[in-house]
Amino acid sequence: MAKKIVGYIKLQIPAGKANPSPPVGPALGQRGLNIMQFVKEFNAATQGLEPGMPVPVVITAFGDRTFSFVMKTPPNTYFLKKAAGITKGTTTPGKGAAVGKVTMAQLREIAEKKMIHMNANDVDGAVRMLIGSARSMGVTVVEG
Repeated sequence: MAKKIVGYIKLQIPAGKANPSPPVGPALGQRGLNIMQFVKEFNAATQGLEPGMPVPVVITAFGDRTFSFVMKTPPNTYFLKKAAGITKGTTTPGKGAAVGKVTMAQLREIAEKKMIHMNANDVDGAVRMLIGSARSMGVTVVEG
């Protein structure tokens, strides 16, 4: 018989830097899960990734106080900021204050990496979604 699912916990944790402090500890503690076991497993799973890369994770909590987790690809904004070489987006989107530039080739590369976790039918659709994200961050998209 399958285990009874008690709930899901969605967190965004830097790769290789999970620790029992908030938000990880309280989120897992209220479901009665072993916090240190999750921290060790997550850090081991993200060891090969770039340190500090934000990794969305969905933790499934079961009735017998066990868990499983699924890691997703980092957010679009992380890849866009990295490609544009900026630390943060604009505070006034749409007001003409561009903070960086990305090329269509860079967007296509990001779309191919993120395709499995994007709600798009093809890479072109994913690129259009990324263009919208870039625009809202104040990043200019150029051809080339």
